[in-house]
Amino acid sequence: MSAKYGKVAVLLGGASAEREVSLMSGKAVLAALQGAGVDAHPFDPSERDLHELKDEGFARAFVILHGRGGEDGTVQGMLEMMQIPYTGSGVMASALSMDKWRTKMIWSACGLPTPRYAILDAASDWDAVVRELGLPIFVKPVHEGSSMGATKVVEAGQLEAAWRLAAQFDSLVIAEEFVTGAELTAPFLGERVLPLIRIEAPGGNYDYQNKYFSDDTVYHCPSGLDPALERRLQDMVMQCARVLGCRGWGRADLMLTPDGRPYLLEMNTAPGMTGHSLVPMAARVAGLSFEALCLAILDEARLG
Repeated sequence: MSAKYGKVAVLLGGASAEREVSLMSGKAVLAALQGAGVDAHPFDPSERDLHELKDEGFARAFVILHGRGGEDGTVQGMLEMMQIPYTGSGVMASALSMDKWRTKMIWSACGLPTPRYAILDAASDWDAVVRELGLPIFVKPVHEGSSMGATKVVEAGQLEAAWRLAAQFDSLVIAEEFVTGAELTAPFLGERVLPLIRIEAPGGNYDYQNKYFSDDTVYHCPSGLDPALERRLQDMVMQCARVLGCRGWGRADLMLTPDGRPYLLEMNTAPGMTGHSLVPMAARVAGLSFEALCLAILDEARLG
């Protein structure tokens, strides 16, 4: 066993709507760390009290929880209190990045491009939202990931039903204008942006099924973009991460219009690490094996 990291807890599972994906990610990370000789152990906060981490002498935590209760700053705050260094972003950046509405407000305030949006509730004027944002419109819960509760609205009459679906997941629901173009994702590791990935999903619908279980989604990495354009997008991604306070690792999702205008969609501070996941894919193109990627993320673990 490697003594470099001490006893490492792989925080996986959790109680969010993304529990299934987190379990898949966590098992993959756990196997990689153990294969590298790290004294790593699974720890599911939905089944055990987090205080047991301190009682059992864990020296670091690899946070691979997705969604609320794991990616939103709550677990990070507990780890701070127990003085256990952890992977990924801190409390503030985790909370902000999990909140799609406030993320977009910060990006807009900093001059970073993001699609126009509106917050929906029971009193919303559906016709006015359509007039403002046009069609199609993406409707999604503010605090969920993995496309949970998200709908692409193509007719005005579908908007209220889409809001009702998203509201089952979250009290805050956002509608976002549809941006036509190439769908891209940009993982970063420390201060380095990994190669961009261009995504082609069946019917242009990159939903939960197509993200994690479909073999029909096509990923292009290298992206095929002009190298100078890709470097500009990578610089923008690091800027969008810095203004949120992100650190360690993460993944920004964006769209690129046919005339070369980028639009930032959202930030993921604990991205998936499954067989279909994008960070490991970009890492491989950058010359990092899955095991090396997990160790590099663990190297970034810290407090504060």
